[in-house]
Amino acid sequence: MAVTNQTNQNQIDAEQLEQLRQAGEVTLLDVRTDPEVARGLIAGAKHIPLNQLPGRYEELDRQAVLVVYCQSGARSAQACAWLAERGFARVQNLHGGLLAWVRAGLPLITSE
Repeated sequence: MAVTNQTNQNQIDAEQLEQLRQAGEVTLLDVRTDPEVARGLIAGAKHIPLNQLPGRYEELDRQAVLVVYCQSGARSAQACAWLAERGFARVQNLHGGLLAWVRAGLPLITSE
């Protein structure tokens, strides 16, 4: 997966994401590893590890507002760039990743 730089316009902060999530206007994609996800994820997120994205990205809706996150925002930035190259026009990276989400005091759930 090639790395492409994300611009700030493709970033969303934790508070903005929570507003979209509460309104039901966003699809969340968690690209962390299975052990990371086992420690907690944002409610409603679809989990596709970054290394599986090339084989599974067609599970995602290209027309949806898609916010991608990982632990710190680096892997999700790679995923956003990769998805954008494949026609996902409304993809955004959670700035600061799950760490920023937790710092903002927002909730996590544990995977089942």
